[in-house]
Amino acid sequence: MKKVFIVTGASGHLGNTLIRFLKQKDVEIRGLIFTKEKSHDFDGVDYVKGDVRDKESLRPLFKNIQRKEVYVIHTAGLIDISNDVSPIMYDVNVNGTKNLIALCKEYKVKKVLYVSSVHAIPEKDKESLIVEVNKFSPNDVVGGYAKTKAEATQFILDEVRDGLNAVIVHPSGILGPYDNIGNHLVQMLVDYMNGKLPLCVEGGYDFVDVRDVAYGCLKALEKGKAGDCYILSNRHYEIKEVLNIVKNYVGGKNLFVFPMWLAKFFAPLIQAYAKKRNERPLYTEYSLYTLQSNDKFSHQKATKELEYFPRDLSETIKDTIDWYKGDKLPK
Repeated sequence: MKKVFIVTGASGHLGNTLIRFLKQKDVEIRGLIFTKEKSHDFDGVDYVKGDVRDKESLRPLFKNIQRKEVYVIHTAGLIDISNDVSPIMYDVNVNGTKNLIALCKEYKVKKVLYVSSVHAIPEKDKESLIVEVNKFSPNDVVGGYAKTKAEATQFILDEVRDGLNAVIVHPSGILGPYDNIGNHLVQMLVDYMNGKLPLCVEGGYDFVDVRDVAYGCLKALEKGKAGDCYILSNRHYEIKEVLNIVKNYVGGKNLFVFPMWLAKFFAPLIQAYAKKRNERPLYTEYSLYTLQSNDKFSHQKATKELEYFPRDLSETIKDTIDWYKGDKLPK
């Protein structure tokens, strides 16, 4: 039976990386891209323009699927490093997920993989190891993005209890090649390379290669049972450590490392300045909160069950820079 893989958010960082992986398999690939976005135009991929907020615009993804084994990978979402839940973020991340799942049930897809986030998992205290949980609530997490992902994740688990065959993954901070500077972390690297990053701040986070996340997604889809959750993380890296890797590879200047208290003081000014210039700020009150939050995520379950072994970030950064410069990456 012919296998069909539907990838939402197909032009996004993770979505287009997943399609690169899927193209190595003998499967039919369909990608959803937002109405105003451009696709990567991979040969053999059937792209559909639509909006997860508009249920009827998603139907072409499911055309002619009779007698086919259909798998849906839902990566589409609105990532925002502001603190509040905006109406559009809620509509995309929560209502959009509900629209897609309604169609998955209607068309009786074989299996769904939902890409959640580590931010959907309650943080606990600074010393506690964070592992997979089976209950999510927007009241237990901080930040608009985290709250919408927590609500959507719980919705998926509720649907599993109602018969949906779905698996959930929780990536940490995604970095890597194949991004068109939509990713905040990739933007930070490129801004530093171009001499546009004004400062470095104290703190860091768990950063993981997009290719390792894509691999973990496909393995979870293959091996995970309905209701299974997998953290796809790596390890903690300080921001100054990340920038030093870039500096050692392509050069760059030493940036003053702002203490966190000072960065928090200036964050509203940085946001206002970026808004005035119609630019996206890297440092916001919420992103600074994240850089000092508990990021002790355990990917032990994914390693044991999915053979998930994330690579060192130095390889990720080198390949990200090479991709940005237009160099071809090894297969």
